[in-house]
Amino acid sequence: MSIHAQPGARRTASAGIYDGRLKVALAAPPVDGRANAALQEFLAREAGVAKSAVSLLSGQTSRSKRFLVRGAGLEELRAALDPGN
Repeated sequence: MSIHAQPGARRTASAGIYDGRLKVALAAPPVDGRANAALQEFLAREAGVAKSAVSLLSGQTSRSKRFLVRGAGLEELRAALDPGN
């Protein structure tokens, strides 16, 4: 799953689509991996899977990230992350 992370927001939430990727606003700052950890927790919670089922594939220090979410169907995950819900 391709993500555009926006750290330092007021609250953590899905924020629509940015450049073809899901945009997620993160309340955590981009310091010491805290934003990546917050994004991992958010994706796991929204997908209904354990944190260990969500892995960062690329983008450790970039706003553009790729995650692997095991145990969740892509359509169900997209529906859960839809900002219109």
